[in-house]
Amino acid sequence: MKGYLFLASFLVYAAWRTTHVINALTRPDLPHEYFGTASGPKDASSQCSVLRGADNKLSYCEDQTFWEFEDAQGHVFDRKVVASCDPNRKNWNTVMGPLSSPDPLGGLWLVEYDRANASAKEMKLVDYPERRDFHPLGVAIWPSKLGSTSNMFVVNHGRHRTTIEQFLLDPADPSSAKFIRTLSSKYFISPNALALTSPSSFFVSNDHFMTRRLPSILGEILPVIETFIGLPLGFISHVSIVNEAMPGAAIIRHTIPKLGISFPNGIALSPDGQTLAVASSSYTRVLFYNRTSNEDGTEKLTYAHAVSVPFAPDNVHYDDTGALLVAGHPYFPGLIAVAENKTTEGSPSWVAELTPRTQGGASVRSFDLDAPFSATQRVKAAASHGLTTLYQSDGSKFSGSTTGLRDTRSGTLFVVGLFEEGLLICRP
Repeated sequence: MKGYLFLASFLVYAAWRTTHVINALTRPDLPHEYFGTASGPKDASSQCSVLRGADNKLSYCEDQTFWEFEDAQGHVFDRKVVASCDPNRKNWNTVMGPLSSPDPLGGLWLVEYDRANASAKEMKLVDYPERRDFHPLGVAIWPSKLGSTSNMFVVNHGRHRTTIEQFLLDPADPSSAKFIRTLSSKYFISPNALALTSPSSFFVSNDHFMTRRLPSILGEILPVIETFIGLPLGFISHVSIVNEAMPGAAIIRHTIPKLGISFPNGIALSPDGQTLAVASSSYTRVLFYNRTSNEDGTEKLTYAHAVSVPFAPDNVHYDDTGALLVAGHPYFPGLIAVAENKTTEGSPSWVAELTPRTQGGASVRSFDLDAPFSATQRVKAAASHGLTTLYQSDGSKFSGSTTGLRDTRSGTLFVVGLFEEGLLICRP
């Protein structure tokens, strides 16, 4: 009897699991390029362009974030984009593999822009230790207020271990990042994305428990099993620097407010600080957690709801209005083929926004009607959020989207791609 119950349970799980992964394993009929806004579709051919850096080093960028500048009232009057890029990603990728060669190193790029123009410059890492690896992934920056300096934290997938690097940014010299310290912990198993809770504390996603760093064939097989079976072995940590004002090695307080997530990839904290969004790449959905505190003052995350998206979500970022931008991979085999140099085609890209619905709002069945390939062909409407496509490409125009940012002042959309050269900018 127990055997039948186990078999029945397994079949139910397999059926449920299949419904969550089939979309990301099926190639959608996406357009060459589509750019949409709240007011409707735009002309992507004339309003979207790719910004490139010197020597093509602004390439293979996994994450990007705004560096914001605030006035005395806390209002943002300017923004710059900082992107984490690694042109060597096809040879050194601790998430997807391989781990063949950690040389050369990656870098950070500063993008300055206005409504008509944009320029990119590789940031100088001041006082960064010589002969130390730098393979950046997630990046987060605390805003600068009235010209003050900003803390920047960067996940660094080095050859021996993954660390989190702390830098200091100065508005007077924006293209330089002064190295402060390296944060290390035995709990940094697979750090991926960051979401700051203060100038010296942050949430960090750990996307896998079984990683590519495992010896021999174990590192090739076990992470793949964890990803595609959807084993809930990932977790969200919270890190606080206790001795922030003191130079030298950091004393950190490390807690784990949420265990048991399948491939937690990108994370983002809502503008009011009350909700943490987590992209579950294995289950093609975004998880939302209410953020509160335990009696001892440590962070507490309580599951609220989930929203299915029509692709495997990578990174997530909130804009000023509370809309969540989600970028990801609508055809995961295509991304793997690009990573393994098995195709000359790009992998498809999809960026969408999730907007909270008002309580008691009418049930919505039709949505995302402007997109050439509507999300309705893959997912049902969510009770908690609306979904609108902002950008699509079959990979021929822009490949492997990982992160989308939107400046609400102008509506400008920024997109980076895991194995793409340059940074996409779409202006409405």
